[in-house]
Amino acid sequence: MRDEVDADFAGYVVSRQHRLLRAAYLICGDEHLAQDLVQQALTKLALQWGRVRDGNPDAYVNRILYRDAISWWRRFRRERLVETVDDYDGEDPDTPTLLRVDVQRALMALTPRQRAVLVLRYFEDLTETETADQLGVTVGTVKSQSHVALNKLRAAVAHWPEAELRAKET
Repeated sequence: MRDEVDADFAGYVVSRQHRLLRAAYLICGDEHLAQDLVQQALTKLALQWGRVRDGNPDAYVNRILYRDAISWWRRFRRERLVETVDDYDGEDPDTPTLLRVDVQRALMALTPRQRAVLVLRYFEDLTETETADQLGVTVGTVKSQSHVALNKLRAAVAHWPEAELRAKET
């Protein structure tokens, strides 16, 4: 029986690890921290695998992942160094790289909960109700966090002419 559980868990990890790593990176913005968060979440899932494997292990591991990211941010936010591009002033929209820098800066200015809401809603394509369930918050919190986060992102790229943005998307 133990071998079957291990094989089931190993199959689950293989099928989900890349998606979890991408989601963790989008939330925290740091590749190494994202790897640590995924490893911790999968370790916690392994300890409860027998209980959650027949239910919804995705919801369980996602909740762990997003809560651990928020906990990490709360513990270390004062100590974390933010990487910036010193020679970029945001005035020259001639290259898509500069827009990406603006968006990345704006994403890092969001709280982990706001990033988690955006990742679940728009990257994982979950409904507001599913997002609320995954994060253990109300639907109203998901709506308000989405609203605030999207407004911050829009403000960060407001200096980019809309026509140029559309041209760069194609």
